[in-house]
Amino acid sequence: MSDPFDGTERSLGQLVASATAEMSALVHDEIALAKAELRQDVKRGAIGGAAGIAAGVVLLFSLPLLSFALAYAINTWTGGHNGNGGWNMVWCFLLSFAANVLVATVFVLIAVRKFKKIKAPEQSKSLASIKQTAAIMENVKPHPRPEPAPAERLALDKGETVARSSA
Repeated sequence: MSDPFDGTERSLGQLVASATAEMSALVHDEIALAKAELRQDVKRGAIGGAAGIAAGVVLLFSLPLLSFALAYAINTWTGGHNGNGGWNMVWCFLLSFAANVLVATVFVLIAVRKFKKIKAPEQSKSLASIKQTAAIMENVKPHPRPEPAPAERLALDKGETVARSSA
């Protein structure tokens, strides 16, 4: 882009081409920013989904093994190891199940926290910026041009071409 204060004047075509190129670059940058924000939201969603799947896997695979181990540990802890009988095994297995549900709940809370951080596309910063740019461009008025000198005005009225010097 040429310096507007270097003494040369650019033609209307050059100004339009320059403005078009700058608007095109701005739109491309805004689109790139929107894509980056969507990638970040997809990543958050994937992490939240993975945490939810992990909760299901832990609950599914840990129930048989952890339930037995925990139930026998509770029975042993309540006196079953020394011949006194301890708690009934039904209660021991119920407590074991409750512990597994607690672990799965922690994973679900992690998943919910990650899902809440995902923003809807309407709320993203880049889309708001695009809307703001469009609103500004709708209200743009052309920059006032200086009035041509009387000799140039007469020549323009007659349809003649006026040569301008760039010096």
